[in-house]
Amino acid sequence: MSGAARAGPARLAALALLTCSVWPRARADNASQEYYTALINVTVQEPGRAAPLTFRIDRGRYGLDSPKAEVRGQVLAPLPLHGVADHLGCDPQTRFLVPPNIKQWIALLQRGNCTFREKISRAAFHNAVAVVIYNNKSKEEPVTMTHPGTGDIIAVMITELRGRDILSYLERNVSVYMTIAVGSRMPPRNISRGSLVFVSISFIVLMIISSAWLIFYFIQKIRYTNARDRNQRRLGDAAKKAIGKLTTRTVKKGDKETDPDFDHCAVCIESYKQNDVVRILPCKHVFHKSCVDPWLSEHCTCPMCKLNILKALGIVPNLPCTENVALDVERLTRTQAVSRRAAPGELAGSDNSLGLEPLRTAGMTPLPQDGELTPRTGEINIAVTKEWFIIASFGLLSALTLCYMIVRATASLNANEVEWF
Repeated sequence: MSGAARAGPARLAALALLTCSVWPRARADNASQEYYTALINVTVQEPGRAAPLTFRIDRGRYGLDSPKAEVRGQVLAPLPLHGVADHLGCDPQTRFLVPPNIKQWIALLQRGNCTFREKISRAAFHNAVAVVIYNNKSKEEPVTMTHPGTGDIIAVMITELRGRDILSYLERNVSVYMTIAVGSRMPPRNISRGSLVFVSISFIVLMIISSAWLIFYFIQKIRYTNARDRNQRRLGDAAKKAIGKLTTRTVKKGDKETDPDFDHCAVCIESYKQNDVVRILPCKHVFHKSCVDPWLSEHCTCPMCKLNILKALGIVPNLPCTENVALDVERLTRTQAVSRRAAPGELAGSDNSLGLEPLRTAGMTPLPQDGELTPRTGEINIAVTKEWFIIASFGLLSALTLCYMIVRATASLNANEVEWF
């Protein structure tokens, strides 16, 4: 795998960390501000109803720059602009229809489109004593508004659900009165930021330990692969030397191998025929040369009795052979068939061999010969690519998981966040 390909996942992980860390930081910086809750009682006087409808809003929140005081008055919404309802109060032409007998009134506006300061200042310009702003996101709690320079006007935020309930009455020209009282003082929740730092540091330490383990595993894997390759090359060289010392001969007419009662070749399960070249191992077992040579190159043991030919011939007696691989009859038969196909005389002398060869060789690749005993470079590259893919994937997943944990840890800070608009 190239250096650019390895750098790609790392850059992606860094980008994910950068992206997910900007948003929580901006919110956490203002989370240390204290705030006051607002207790709001709403009275609705519907025509035809004997008694007024009352309900209470407990989840209101005073603005950061608002006086923490009690206020009461009739609730009014902005008049439509150009035939379109105006719920935001951001337009310079925003107007309120204030009944002449009303001394104190409260403006009801929706969050969004302009700053809290603009909304509150515009309502104060029309002599409102308070401004109630309802959220524009149904699943969000009220936030602590920041609106410096708005004077003595009281500003409170409520949830979108409660704000739209009140607005529904105003749109039907139903009189709504509101009393706002000071609730509880909520201290800053600095412990949440400390928890965020603790979670981040803990996860970073865990990620470093896990990454170190992966790197150690990768290094050990490379060392093991190199050691195995060296042993295989050494074993292959010793096996070639041992094969060169083994006895071979050509089967002639009348030899015992041509006897019908003589054992067949244990590799290809075929009987010996005239002019077959056979290999005789130190244990006196006989095999077709084209059948047993590939096996000896890989395993250096007799396919039948497992005799170590390296020890039997005195070649590298301390080098262990591969004992944990079973005899692969199909592969050796395939090699034997390919070898025989190269000798037309053999195919012409046996109708059975000619009939079975397409079944044995179709779609199959012969085993590597003596010069191909070392591992192929492509196989090593594939193994290395898999290791790098595992490490890169772990880095990316770690970055995304850390991002998720930071966002989750800062979710509790939303209740304390300070907003400008």
